[in-house]
Amino acid sequence: MPGPVHRNLLARARATRIYLVAGVLVGTLTAFLVVAQAWLLSHQIAGVFDTGRLDGLGRTVGLLALVLLGRALLRGINPWLGQRAAALVKGQLRHEVVAARLGRPLDPRTDTGGLVDLVTHGLDALDGYYAKYLPQLLLAVTVPLVVGVAILTSDLWSTLVLVLTVPLIPFFMALIGWATERRMARRWDVQARLAHHFADLVAGLPTLQVFGRARAQAIGLQRIEARNREETMGTLRISFLSSMTLELLSTLSVAIIAVSIGIRTVNGEMDLASGLFLLVLAPEVYLPLRQVGVHYHDSAEGVAAADRAFAEIDAPRMGAGPSSSVSSGTLSSRILPSRILPSGTSPSESLPTDPTVPAVRVRDLQVTYPGADTPALRSLDLDLAPGEFVAVVGPSGGGKSTLLAVLMGFIRPSAGEVLLGGVPLDRVDLAAWRRRVAWVGQTPGLPERTVGANVALGAPGAPVEAIRAALDRAGAAELALDHEVGDESEGLSDGERRRVGLARALLRLSHGGGRLLILDEPTAGLDPDTERRVLATLRDADATTSALVVTHRPAVVAACDRVVTVGPVGVPA
Repeated sequence: MPGPVHRNLLARARATRIYLVAGVLVGTLTAFLVVAQAWLLSHQIAGVFDTGRLDGLGRTVGLLALVLLGRALLRGINPWLGQRAAALVKGQLRHEVVAARLGRPLDPRTDTGGLVDLVTHGLDALDGYYAKYLPQLLLAVTVPLVVGVAILTSDLWSTLVLVLTVPLIPFFMALIGWATERRMARRWDVQARLAHHFADLVAGLPTLQVFGRARAQAIGLQRIEARNREETMGTLRISFLSSMTLELLSTLSVAIIAVSIGIRTVNGEMDLASGLFLLVLAPEVYLPLRQVGVHYHDSAEGVAAADRAFAEIDAPRMGAGPSSSVSSGTLSSRILPSRILPSGTSPSESLPTDPTVPAVRVRDLQVTYPGADTPALRSLDLDLAPGEFVAVVGPSGGGKSTLLAVLMGFIRPSAGEVLLGGVPLDRVDLAAWRRRVAWVGQTPGLPERTVGANVALGAPGAPVEAIRAALDRAGAAELALDHEVGDESEGLSDGERRRVGLARALLRLSHGGGRLLILDEPTAGLDPDTERRVLATLRDADATTSALVVTHRPAVVAACDRVVTVGPVGVPA
């Protein structure tokens, strides 16, 4: 069972530490107000019984009103602070989870549905942890301590009962917490499986309908949903059982103190004011402890989600460098960018403007992915001079996409030297470097906006004439600028999608400061005439622009200045 406060949330989320300090102050003030309320009530009631008069009643009622108002304000402040802390922590964890996922090679087996559920509904469960559990936990620390000291100064016997019974509540809470933790972990796994299954089902629904298998998949979805319902009800059963146990224990403890006070008051061993003071305070010792047990179950789902989030964040990552726009599209189905620099990296060197400096220089490059036994790229040498057009060829899986990922700073090589614009990869200002890169993937990413707006992403602020010229150079002059692009590039053919991506990259070269064009199968799906026109456009780039193109097409290879072969053993360039 984890400690009362989640270790990672405490160590790695600054908002948690700030909230705990503020919460302790609020809890301490609440504890003193509890003691003041008990003292005012007991002495006023005892005074009425002793004298039969209502002397000082108005003053006591006024003070009680102030005390109750203070308790009400503090009762509202604590959850509000918790909600603020929850919002900050959720934002931090969502950012880090997404950055960590984008910084690793994408595994086809990735549970996308579970990941989406984690960063949305899953982390929202931290609201219960911060707004209910932690405020009550802080009260459970401060109130019993302050109230216990007040009882100690009034009656040793009542203090002894507290010392013997109060520790039983955390003990039973720990036992119940172990069961809750295991049950919540099982429930989270089932919920993640349900989310993953549903996401896969929605993505594959058109295919299932074509083959008449959509209805059969609903049965599997219902089965997982029933399992999720069973796990949820099992968790609730434990919650109700724990509440009953804590209520019974605290009720019996207060009853023992009350009986003792009553007997001693009747026998004249204790005055009425002291007896009432102890009788009012005794339940206040157990109340916050009981409420911690109740609200622990509100926090259990959030804690399970936090554990999954930290596991995702701490998984091995190959990403390097802060995120910046790179035109145009996703890198590949295997490599994605990261927003977080690996530890020990401090990029500070700017890129030289000397056009004679090689755009790229690679020496003995090797890349091995986490968990892999063999390198994805081995012993590669490459020089790319300004104005040079170089083809990269090789078998599928030979490391071509890995090479492109290294050159764009998305992954760090395991060995070898990489100079980008004459600056070592681990010292380069990646944001500045990526502003010089125009990138076109096999399936360029086009958000849901017009064709013109998609092309303009290559150089925000570029004039409409430049956007039209870029489309014309990419062989897509027939596409209207106001043509709407739907989800998954709906409304465009594969060839049109690729040409829009190419136009975006060309716009970056002409108006966005781009100096390196990186292409992955740029002419796939194009007819021969369009392919020749696109290749002529690429060849006509100015003398300071370099181009590196991954291809299997003979026409593209023939148009290049040199060919670099990438394979299992690497061929020096």
